[in-house]
Amino acid sequence: MAHWEMIGTLVYKLTKDATIDQIKGTPFEAHYVNHGKGLYLHDAAGAPWTATFFNVKGDPVADLHEDMAAEEKARATYEWLINISDDPGVTDTLRFLRQREIVHFQRFGEALRIIQDDMNCKKYY
Repeated sequence: MAHWEMIGTLVYKLTKDATIDQIKGTPFEAHYVNHGKGLYLHDAAGAPWTATFFNVKGDPVADLHEDMAAEEKARATYEWLINISDDPGVTDTLRFLRQREIVHFQRFGEALRIIQDDMNCKKYY
């Protein structure tokens, strides 16, 4: 959730003083038409965020793999955003968030190894 807070703050700061003329004809126009300058969680194509993005199976191995995949997808998204950013402040924020995704991926990987080692020590019938 902290990532959303940072991205929301970033978007707010970038758009809070934008005039209607600055918004017209930009990718932000569709967002503005539906939500004004309010923060609304959606992807770049406008698909809204839903709780279905949290995939939980109830199995620690499956769930950790899902967590790791989510971290890698977020890292890739930050990479692509960095590629198109021409604002040094935005780019720095995105690099910070990308690095957090990398660290989260590593920590989930460590947790997965611990779980798998524990499972290998137990007999399952």
